[in-house]
Amino acid sequence: MSGPTSGRESAVVEPAGPVGDLLAAVRAGSVEAVPELLAGLDRAQRRACLVALKELRRELRDDWSRSATEGRGAMLVAGAGCHPGPAGAAAWLGAGDFGGRDWARHPALRRFVEAQPQEWQVEVVTRLAQRPVRPWGWSMHPLVEAVVRRTGCAVPLTEAFVRGWFDGLSGEHGPRPPLVERLRADALAPVLLPPLLELADIGWQLTRQLSPRPGDAWTTAIARLATDGPLDRVDLVERCLARLLRGGKPADQRAFLELLRALDPTPEEYAARVRDVLALLGGLSVLAGHAQEVLARLDEAGLVGPEVLVEASAVVLFRAEKKLVRAQLGWLDKAARSRPERSGPVVLAAAEAFGHPDTGVQERALNVVARHLAAAGEAVLPGLCDAAALLDPVHHARAGGLFGAAIGGEGDEPDTGWEEFLPPVAPPRPFGEPIGSAAELAVELSALLAAREPGVLAFERVLDGLVREAHRDRAALVETLVPVRATHPWQGTGRWGDCTPREVSYVVAALAGETPPRRLWDFLGGAGRSPLRGARTSAFGAVLAVRLEEAAWQVTAHRPPYLLATPTDAGGAITAAALVERLAGYEAAGLTPGRADLCAALLRVTPEAPAETAAAAERLTSPAGRWLAHWLRTGGLPGQPSERVLFAPGRGARRGRTPTDRWWEEVERTAVAQPGIGAGPKGPGGERLTAEFRRLLDPTEPSVSRARAADDWVWRPIPHWTAMLPHHREELAARWLDHFAMGADRDERGAGRFLPLLAESGGPAGLALHLAVGYGLGARHAEDRTGAVDALLVLAGRGQLDAALLGRELGGLAARGTVKPARLAAALGLAAGTGAYGTVWSVLGAALPGLLAAAEPPARGLGDLLALATDCARRTRARGPLAEVTETAGRGGSGRVVKEARALRDVLAG
Repeated sequence: MSGPTSGRESAVVEPAGPVGDLLAAVRAGSVEAVPELLAGLDRAQRRACLVALKELRRELRDDWSRSATEGRGAMLVAGAGCHPGPAGAAAWLGAGDFGGRDWARHPALRRFVEAQPQEWQVEVVTRLAQRPVRPWGWSMHPLVEAVVRRTGCAVPLTEAFVRGWFDGLSGEHGPRPPLVERLRADALAPVLLPPLLELADIGWQLTRQLSPRPGDAWTTAIARLATDGPLDRVDLVERCLARLLRGGKPADQRAFLELLRALDPTPEEYAARVRDVLALLGGLSVLAGHAQEVLARLDEAGLVGPEVLVEASAVVLFRAEKKLVRAQLGWLDKAARSRPERSGPVVLAAAEAFGHPDTGVQERALNVVARHLAAAGEAVLPGLCDAAALLDPVHHARAGGLFGAAIGGEGDEPDTGWEEFLPPVAPPRPFGEPIGSAAELAVELSALLAAREPGVLAFERVLDGLVREAHRDRAALVETLVPVRATHPWQGTGRWGDCTPREVSYVVAALAGETPPRRLWDFLGGAGRSPLRGARTSAFGAVLAVRLEEAAWQVTAHRPPYLLATPTDAGGAITAAALVERLAGYEAAGLTPGRADLCAALLRVTPEAPAETAAAAERLTSPAGRWLAHWLRTGGLPGQPSERVLFAPGRGARRGRTPTDRWWEEVERTAVAQPGIGAGPKGPGGERLTAEFRRLLDPTEPSVSRARAADDWVWRPIPHWTAMLPHHREELAARWLDHFAMGADRDERGAGRFLPLLAESGGPAGLALHLAVGYGLGARHAEDRTGAVDALLVLAGRGQLDAALLGRELGGLAARGTVKPARLAAALGLAAGTGAYGTVWSVLGAALPGLLAAAEPPARGLGDLLALATDCARRTRARGPLAEVTETAGRGGSGRVVKEARALRDVLAG
């Protein structure tokens, strides 16, 4: 007999007669034969068969071969028929382990269900419709929908049924009529469309075009059905407004706004729901914009009271979006022009914008107030004077003239000196005491293996704990880790991605004897087949792999008492005193350190050692001890000089112009070339770092292959990589520069979170690190820009920021279009908001010449940068002209850039 469980058939004795025939058909995967065989069974035989089917179900659970899949289909039909009642049948049909094919559409299952009494069918599908929605996998919805249509029973309004119907119509393929025609012909549409609007995460499907025909989308089809009559249009408008007020994912919010616009409520319908429309002003920018337009039309038509304008202004004028704020000021201006008796409330409402961070918005609000102040009368002056205190000092003189009172202090200059606020230099977070017991290790190991991205300390503590506890009592450790191994088993040696800290489970498997650890020299330098390295393993992943491979050998061989490379702080560094003490302990025990462990420790040790520590190192006698003493004596691994390279597609790299062929994007980047360490420095006995560790500092040069590697998620950094070279942040920044650049010119996400780690690391802060921060300040995503601001402030707080270098590079990046001024203004504005006005001015003062020289026509956001520079220069009392600023200020016109340049010129002139 062939079938999915043929390997076990020798131990299975099939019953004779009809029960045996049914079980044989199930094992053979004969789905078509099951309904007829079921019809010949009585109640007792079905009960006996059900017991066997449950056992077979357990056997097939982890078998996804083709024969097993067919067997599951036959078992699905047979189990539903063998259950004595509809509740058990529904539970069987709705189980999640019968996948592999769309069995809900199989003719055999349909025949079986249709042969049952109608009451049985209705109860089964009702129960199936009430089951929770699976985010993936197969569904019984086609069967449920077929029964509902055939029997005419009550339509289930559960999420599972509504979503299944919706997905079915959205996913149809091939030639078909437009969606609106299919909905008109569907008797379920009037019942299911209203509850459809209550589902979450359907925005992309509602707005997706289902065919090349214009308007063949759900939003358009629903609106047409509401207009033609099958649907209650007023009810749909209410539901759309309720969904928008409820909030949710931006995609859903935009989809329901599109549906609301397609329904096209009348002004009277909007006026009846004006409170709901006002509430939308606090939502997404696109919702607030729509609500603002609607309210402005209602106000112009006289359908709402004057208080609506004041309420709307109080919300909108505090928003950050300048487009909305400008539109609100325009609405206020228009309202006062059309009805002068409203001038008083209008000017007081416009004064709410005096506190806006953008000086251009402040000026626009001041213009509105000035235009209607006479009609408003003197009664509004006290309120306007109070609000004017929030104006930028550049507007104080004009406001004072308008309101007849002094605004701000004399000269708007503080009497005391200016003080810069920068984050204090925090000491490195210590590593803490090592793991002290096998039970504690089991807890931390389980947490590490369950974490999405384990931290440096978590991994290093666990790896060191495995070595320590194996040295103390290997048998007890293996016993304690049994539950952890059961939950997080070692997955084998197939490497298709990079090596990560979670591969510590390989050490656990070797400790338990589940995989034989190979001797380290079998695969050092790439010889032999490594269990943790493959073709796509990065240089950093290879270092991590070789440490884990060596640890797996150590815990099963000579079992050292601890590791040398365990860091003493969260950044990955090891104090020289700690490493000297550890090596002295090895010498006293007569142990030879692992080669990978020693190399990792040398790259982590702080090269500047106190005199007493250096003297203690000189007293070490082992080869490893002499190598450490020489390493400290010579200052450790030397830093690499960075050289600027312009990297342009199709034109080569400009320095020596290395030819490239970047055909997939049209950008020009500033990159860094470094020579690499070659064979690396020698120890006193000729010792060198192994190839894996030397490869961390291979030469770097912009190339198509390197950029493609940066664009591949497998090669993207993880926090543990910074801990491998805690004193070489410049070298790390040079090798990861493409990742930071992609955040600015490819709108990629996530690289900015590494910038604070690099800023807090040791070593020189040169061109590469400043370029990385520059790319981060111009990143597309706000969280990446925040990471760059953190790095900027850390460097400034430690006195390691070369503001002139960063400013010049930002000017060059903006001139080449890599960094957009609007994003840069947002990032530096965030930095200035922390009180670091002097730091921001020192950067902008160096960046503005490049930004202004290349700004023809002016780039979006350049006016914001100039306004920020003016504010910082005023607060820090910066003086001295900038030629490019003076030239821009001397141009004709009244554009934003020219006006802000004039303000900055005046501040710099004192």
